[in-house]
Amino acid sequence: MAIEFAKCQVCVDVFLTTQTYIDIASISVIPGTTGGQVYYYYPFSSVSDPAKLYNDLRWNIIRPQGFEAVMRVRCSQGIEVKEYYGNFCKQIPTDIDLPAIDSDKTIMVTLKHDDKLPDGSECAFQCALLYTTLYGQRRIRVSTLSLPCTSNLSNMFRAADLDTQLVCSLKQVANGIPSTPLLQLREHVTNICINNLLAYRKLCTSTSSGQFILPEALKLLPLYTLALTKTTGLRVDGRLDDRSFWISYVSHISTPSAVGLVLPRMIAIHNLEQEEDGHIIHPTLPLSNEFVSEEGIYLLENGIDGLIYIGSWVDSDILQQLFGISSADQAPTQLVLQQYDNPLSKKLNHVVNEIRRQRSSYLRWTLCKKGDPSEALFSSYLVEDPTPKDGQSYSEFTAFLHQSIQRKL
Repeated sequence: MAIEFAKCQVCVDVFLTTQTYIDIASISVIPGTTGGQVYYYYPFSSVSDPAKLYNDLRWNIIRPQGFEAVMRVRCSQGIEVKEYYGNFCKQIPTDIDLPAIDSDKTIMVTLKHDDKLPDGSECAFQCALLYTTLYGQRRIRVSTLSLPCTSNLSNMFRAADLDTQLVCSLKQVANGIPSTPLLQLREHVTNICINNLLAYRKLCTSTSSGQFILPEALKLLPLYTLALTKTTGLRVDGRLDDRSFWISYVSHISTPSAVGLVLPRMIAIHNLEQEEDGHIIHPTLPLSNEFVSEEGIYLLENGIDGLIYIGSWVDSDILQQLFGISSADQAPTQLVLQQYDNPLSKKLNHVVNEIRRQRSSYLRWTLCKKGDPSEALFSSYLVEDPTPKDGQSYSEFTAFLHQSIQRKL
């Protein structure tokens, strides 16, 4: 069915409003082949989800997009295209067919270095996308990139793009989940990190000390790696549908969205401050329970889910200002966020609206509190803390990386 849709240039998006298992792994094949996507609302709530459903459907229709697209990537001699990742139909080796392509979707291309590239020369990459606009105009968009070649490994580490490396690993992991054990995938991700840092230690530094040395551009590589091993797709205790939706979502995710998905943003919302120009100051906090006080309220979001954690000893005045309740016990699990006539509520709504704008996603908000099952959901996103089954803390993980590198030197 998916191939027939693609041949007819029909893009299919699927909106799933469910409270039970529905086999997303099978259903997602159709949007994944036709350039569409899966929208998943679980467990669907008639109270809190209609606004998100409406906004998702609205944005799906009005966002910038093109139809009947064909894309090809070319590169200089010595480099060849290895594989494409994304939501498309591939009928010939060189091109990919996209019944629809929109501003939220990305295509990842991996390259193979198969010949000598002279030092000091440049290699070029070109992406050509032929598509039809909303108004029926046939257009071609050509993007060209030229990069210098170097034999100096230090230059390569200096210019490394950590966010892009994360997206590459993320999509390759998602691609491998259906056929590879999760433990093996987590080990593979960790080994990539170890090998990268080992190469830098051996080939780019002259020191013989036993310090844990990180290149400046990759100083967050251990944190990104640890967070990736704890993400929804690689958790052994997750629901099958949740993992299947995660795989579907990751297949077309952009770089900024991917970083937010793996490393959620956590903000303290009980003490938001406002500058003179109206800008709300909301510095992000490390993803650790050490920075969560029981006297505070915290917002955590990853582009799909939004969680608001209410501490056990929060001032009742703050709860009244933000949510119209006097104690955490009165808080509903699924929250319909409202704006009340007070400065703190207005600041919170400003922050939430800005997050929704950045993510191109309305986000629904779940209230989490101490001693409630929702507390475990909130804790599962605190990637710098140890997890009950097999997850190390950030300090334990960096010590493990250091030991592994020392053994290989």
